[in-house]
Amino acid sequence: MSTSKKLAPVLAALATLLISSAAFAAETADKYAVDGDVRKWGTIGAGVAIGLAVLGGGLGQGRAASAALEGIARNPGAAARIQTPMILGLALIESLVLFSLVVSLFILGKI
Repeated sequence: MSTSKKLAPVLAALATLLISSAAFAAETADKYAVDGDVRKWGTIGAGVAIGLAVLGGGLGQGRAASAALEGIARNPGAAARIQTPMILGLALIESLVLFSLVVSLFILGKI
């Protein structure tokens, strides 16, 4: 392997470090442009957070209901003992989704 092939990645990494440090050292000319970026990304973050919470809550509730129905189908006599903990679990899953909604609304209120 030639010396130039060995030296190329090192030079590329050095150039990347030098260019990025100059970009981090630059001052912002407009304070309100930065505030707009914070608002934009905060809104996107809140939307993604509630979307992931709803997705996870829906999947969790579906799996819980599926397991409970499968248990009841295998042993119909245990339906009363399975149904109560299932409803409690579903309520706790839903409370976590609502908690993420509140957190997302707090994020939107701060920006």
